[in-house]
Amino acid sequence: MKQTAFITGGSRGIGLGIAKELAKAGFNIAINGVREKESVQPVLDELTALGIKADYVPGDVSGKQSREKMLGEVLNIFGHLNVLVNNAGIAPKERKDILEATEESFDNLINVNLKGPYFLTQQVANYFVGEKKKDTMFPCCIINISSVSATVASVNRGEYCISKAGIAMATKLWAARLGEFNIPVYEVQPGIIKTDMTAGVVEKYDKLFAGGLAIQSRWGLPEDVGKAVKALASGDFPYSTGQVIMVDGGQTVQRL
Repeated sequence: MKQTAFITGGSRGIGLGIAKELAKAGFNIAINGVREKESVQPVLDELTALGIKADYVPGDVSGKQSREKMLGEVLNIFGHLNVLVNNAGIAPKERKDILEATEESFDNLINVNLKGPYFLTQQVANYFVGEKKKDTMFPCCIINISSVSATVASVNRGEYCISKAGIAMATKLWAARLGEFNIPVYEVQPGIIKTDMTAGVVEKYDKLFAGGLAIQSRWGLPEDVGKAVKALASGDFPYSTGQVIMVDGGQTVQRL
């Protein structure tokens, strides 16, 4: 029986890169987003062409009822769930200095980037615990996609950095809580990845890469993140719960 992975924000960008790599590895895929299914159909067609079952589960991760509905739909469509990838996230609508940033922007971003995945993890974790009690060999894991912004300060998008730092702690908390059930929880921290979220700052980062921003002087790609997630989801890091996988081209390596 194929394992099923549920990837929030999985219809484009990093999430789609993850979905493609997991599909190549034989996982059935449930992707989530807030767009209409018709606009996501080409993505589903691309995934199913890889020989797996894929479906779209729309919903806003920041809403309690929406989260409950999404998990119910995933289980109804696929019959089971093995991997949760908390990937959905937003950037501030406007990058503002922390001396000027608004509470509205902070609340909106924290709700989507931190509160949503925290409580979706709670919901899925309880499902996993139930499955583990029935079968201790039931394969499952939780993977949080955060960012180098969890530790690297950007004063013009403080709310984003705080949300990612929160995800980093949530990873440790859930790993500690779920350890007794042998449910690993991991974190992947991407660096500068070429997606629609970074489309508006291409020129800026092109110059920074040319100036030595990262050891590997290129943009990261969604598939770079996807390959790391694939290794975690496939069980290739069985003794590493609570740990962080950096996918940043060496950006955060301290150098003299």
